[in-house]
Amino acid sequence: MATPYTGDRVLGTNAVISESFAKRLTDLPAELLEHILCFRVLNHIDICNVSCTCKRLHDGCHGRGKVWAHQYKLRWPRLQRFYQQNESYDWLKEFKTRHVVGQQIRRTVESISKRFFTEVVNSFAEIDSLGAPEHFCEDELLGILNSDKRKCLTLKYYAKKILYFLRQQNILRNLKVFLERPPEQQSALEGAVLIDQYCNPLADTTLESISAQIEEITDKVKKYLRVKNATHPSLRVSQGDCFVLENLEFQRQVICALNAVLYDQLQYKGNERDYYNPLNSYIHQVLLRRTGIPISLSVLYMTLARKLGVPLEPVNFPNHFLLRWCQYQRRWDIYDYVYIDTFGKGKQLAAKECENLIRHQVGADYYSAISTGELLLRMVGNLLNIGKRGEGNEKSYQLLRDSLDLYLTINPDNVQYLLLQARLYFHLGIWPEKVLDILQHIQALDPTQHGAVGYLVQHTLEHIQHKRHPVEPEVKRHSAPEHRDVQYSVGLIMKHKRSGYNCVIYGWDPKCTMSQEWINTMRVHQLSKGADQPFYNVLVQDGTCRYAAQENLEPHSAPLEIAHPEVGRYFTEFSDTHYIANEELQSRYPEDMCKTHRTVEELYHGLNHNSGQSPEPTANFQDHDLLDP
Repeated sequence: MATPYTGDRVLGTNAVISESFAKRLTDLPAELLEHILCFRVLNHIDICNVSCTCKRLHDGCHGRGKVWAHQYKLRWPRLQRFYQQNESYDWLKEFKTRHVVGQQIRRTVESISKRFFTEVVNSFAEIDSLGAPEHFCEDELLGILNSDKRKCLTLKYYAKKILYFLRQQNILRNLKVFLERPPEQQSALEGAVLIDQYCNPLADTTLESISAQIEEITDKVKKYLRVKNATHPSLRVSQGDCFVLENLEFQRQVICALNAVLYDQLQYKGNERDYYNPLNSYIHQVLLRRTGIPISLSVLYMTLARKLGVPLEPVNFPNHFLLRWCQYQRRWDIYDYVYIDTFGKGKQLAAKECENLIRHQVGADYYSAISTGELLLRMVGNLLNIGKRGEGNEKSYQLLRDSLDLYLTINPDNVQYLLLQARLYFHLGIWPEKVLDILQHIQALDPTQHGAVGYLVQHTLEHIQHKRHPVEPEVKRHSAPEHRDVQYSVGLIMKHKRSGYNCVIYGWDPKCTMSQEWINTMRVHQLSKGADQPFYNVLVQDGTCRYAAQENLEPHSAPLEIAHPEVGRYFTEFSDTHYIANEELQSRYPEDMCKTHRTVEELYHGLNHNSGQSPEPTANFQDHDLLDP
């Protein structure tokens, strides 16, 4: 029997069930009673209250489970795909379990901000320790992320990180299972999807959705082929069938049809303008944008060709991935193949013509076919190189971390990348315990690395010791005499006078605290007040974090939201004109929110009341033709 609701709330319909009304309800047939109890205006608390009225209504609420099934579907519609229609479930039990998991998840997310505000979060063992069904955890996190856009920003920030982590762990498990299969059962497309999913865990890319899109292209190729040859054997093949065309002429017809559809009709092409964009490596983006790099286009092309009976093989050609197609029954040397350049609109090349693509000669080994595992290593290697070329911001570091995880899952004993992973974690100040494990593994694989390993071990141990005895954060108050020159406060939306970027302040110093090298590099001495003025930590609209001089900043004339991934780490809400700092940031700048509110009133609300015109900053600031420090 359900536990009576003892809170202050009454029925969601703001009505009390009278005795006479209850009697009339109890006289109704069970089916009609269940139908009434499934009205959308009733929520789970209402049903609990009704069920406690009498035994008849209790049986109506709990008897066949229809009422609680309705409540479950109403409250958590995303979870319906996990239940079979013909199966019977204890819906009250399912509802209670999901409700409890939701409460546990929210408490965990709320506690993370206090514990991890000053460091990067990397692992969420506490979520695993709940022992809750994975789909319940994910559904609650998605519920948090899909709530009011401008509010609960800190809660959403950590919910997103947890969801990112949980999905990546699941994808990594799927990749390991994939790699354990026999080579002939490893599909290049499935491997490419797993890489895509791991690097974009919040994108909801699935093998089923990608396969459906490829099947649509296959149908277009068949339609084109039917016009050219209505009796072609590939037209008689059903979806999912595996076959190989033995006749070389039939294979040629498929390749011609594939080129015509893919490059002429659908306008797929190599992305020459933005070659090093990581989106070129993600199969769902290749299908969406119809552009890619040689290896991603080759995976698509090879998958389509094999569906139509043409067995193409991947070739790990240096600097330009290719496919090869055998032209003869014999397969003795590299000259028995035609090489297909999918980046060049399916152009067919002889062996020696391939060297023109890279402008130097290569040995016969570079024309050999490779396994799916080797193909995936090259795909991940491309992403690794893009991450290395990045600007040192969070986005490039995340790509580097993700691609290293993938590479070392496929090839776990690569000393070069193990060392790179250890150095990356050390540089970012994250996972010191894991850094020690990686270094120990490196030392076992290659004792000659003892110099680099020893240096990292020493400094990682110091980091761990520092974490055990954390330094209390400095509390900065505007009222302190040494802070009298600080004009602005956290949460204000600013504009950089020289660079023109929009940003929000999340911290400040009364004087520049950067190294002399940074001061010289950024030419701070060219500022009218040099380094001897307040400097502000700002989150910039383009996703970067900068350190800007006070004289280079001014309040924004029309405050706007700053689309920076770290906004939720510091702020809990955007309030039209400014951001509201979360508890952790307010504890470090306890007087800033009051100052921010006063500034906002003076700059925007006062002008709005007086003139009804768009707000403009009231202070008189001078522009300086200076670099953004």
